[in-house]
Amino acid sequence: MEITPDATALVVDDEQDIRDACERILTRAGLRVLKASRGDEALSVLAKENVDIVLLDLKMPGMDGLEVLSRISAKYRKIQVIVITGYATVETAIEAMKQGAYDFIAKPFDPDQLRIVVRRAWEKIRLTREAEELERKRQRTLSDLDTEKSRIRTIIESFPSGVVVTDPKGRVVLMNPAFRQLLGLNPDLNAGRRIEDYLPDEKLCNLVMEISRGKHVDFDDIPDYEFSLSDEKHFLASGQPVLGERKECLGAVLNIVDITAMKLLDQLKSEFVAKVSHELRSPLSTIHEQLAMVIKDMVGDDFAQDQHILARAREKTRGLISLIGDLLDLSRIEEGIICQELQSVRLEELLENIVDFLSTSAKKKTQFLALDLPENPLPVLTADPIALESIFGNLITNAINYTQDGGEIKVAVDMAGINVRVSVRDNGFGIADKYLDKIFERFYRVQDEKTRYITGTGLGLPIVKGLLDSIGGFISVESTFDKGSLFTVLLPVKSQAIVKNNPSF
Repeated sequence: MEITPDATALVVDDEQDIRDACERILTRAGLRVLKASRGDEALSVLAKENVDIVLLDLKMPGMDGLEVLSRISAKYRKIQVIVITGYATVETAIEAMKQGAYDFIAKPFDPDQLRIVVRRAWEKIRLTREAEELERKRQRTLSDLDTEKSRIRTIIESFPSGVVVTDPKGRVVLMNPAFRQLLGLNPDLNAGRRIEDYLPDEKLCNLVMEISRGKHVDFDDIPDYEFSLSDEKHFLASGQPVLGERKECLGAVLNIVDITAMKLLDQLKSEFVAKVSHELRSPLSTIHEQLAMVIKDMVGDDFAQDQHILARAREKTRGLISLIGDLLDLSRIEEGIICQELQSVRLEELLENIVDFLSTSAKKKTQFLALDLPENPLPVLTADPIALESIFGNLITNAINYTQDGGEIKVAVDMAGINVRVSVRDNGFGIADKYLDKIFERFYRVQDEKTRYITGTGLGLPIVKGLLDSIGGFISVESTFDKGSLFTVLLPVKSQAIVKNNPSF
C-alpha cells in the first residue's frame, strides 16, 4: 500500500532525536511530516493544519500525552493517533485505546516497525474515506432517483391521454388521472391489482400481458387496438414494453386515447359522401346520356362547333361521375367494408380480363398493351376480386392515359419469394423525382404541358394504396421524366381483410 503525497503526519515528542528520526523515516515513506515538542504546541498545529496521523508520546512535560489524546479524540475524530512511549505497560496501552488511540508502539523501535504501524493507520484512513464517499454517492443516487421518480410521475399525471404501467406479472404499478377518468374507474380503485380489474376488454388485457412478459420486445410488431365501452365511447390503445439496461422486459406501458369524436366525424363524413354522391350520380348520368343523344343527332358541318362544345361537356360529366365513384370507393375503404368478401382468385384470369377490356382504350391511342404471364401456374390468391380489379384497373388505365399515342404498356407477373409480383411498365410521360413522394396523396395530379389536358380525379393511386394496405400488399414506383414509369405490386398469397379503419386515410 502506497501512502499518497498529500498525507500528513504530526510527530509529538519532547525528545529531539525521536522527532528527527520519525521525520526521516516517514518522509521516505511518502508523508509530509510536522513536529511538535509539547502537547499544547501539538494542539496549536492541529488547529492550523490538516493532519491525518499523529505519533504521540505519552510522557511529556506540561500537558501529558493522555490529555492531548483526549482532546484530539474529542475534536478531531478522523485523525489516527499512534501512541509512542517508553513506558509500555498493559495499563497505559488499555487507557490509550479507551481514549481513541489507533495503535501503540514502544521505544525503542526500528524503522520497519514504525513504517508498518503507520501504513496500517493510513490504510484505515483510506478505507474510511472510501466508505464515506460510497455513502455520499448512495445518498446522492437515492436523492436523484427520488427526484426523477417525482418528475416522471408529474409528467405522466399531466398527460391528457390515459397512461397505465404494469410490472412483468401484469399488475398495475402506475396510472394517471386521465386513465381513471376515461374508463370511469372507481376513485377507490388503486394500483396493485391485475390489469383485468381496470380494463373491460379481454383481448386488450391479453395483449398487455403479452407485452408485460416480453413477447413484443420489438416495438414494430405491436399492433394498436381499438375497443369500445357500453356507453358508445371508443378508444385507441397502444402499448410498448418497458426495457431495462440489459434490454430485459420490466413490464408494459399502455397509452389510451379517446377517439369517439373521430369515429363520429368519420361516420358523418361517410354519410355525407354517400348522400351527396347518390344525389349527384343520377342527374349526372342522365345529363351524360342526353348529351350523347344530342351529339348523335347533330349531323353536318354546320354543327361541328356545337358538337365540339357538347363533347367537352360530356367529357366533364364523365369525369364527375368517375370522381363520385372514386369518393364512394374511398369511403368504403375507410369504413372497412371493402376487401371482406375473400375468395379464391386466379390472378392470371383476372389480369387477362382487365387487359382485354382496356385494350380498346389502348387501340384508340394506337398503343401496344401486352400481358406477360409466367410459364408455371401462379398460386391461387385469397382476396377480394373486386379490390384486385380496382387496383390493376387503375394502374393500367393510368399507364394508358399518361402514355403518348403509339406508346407501349407491358403488364408482367412472376413470383417474388412468397409474394406474387405484378409490374405495370410504360414508356410514357414519366414522373419527375420531386413528385414521386406525392402521387399517392388524394387529389394530387402532376400538371405539366403534356398532362394538363388529361381528365382524372387524382384519386386512383390513393385508392390503389388504400386497397393494398387493406389486403397486406405493397406498391412501389420507379419513374424517369419523359421516359416512362414502372409500378410494382406485391401481393400476399393469402390475404386477410382489415376490419378496423385504415390509418392511412
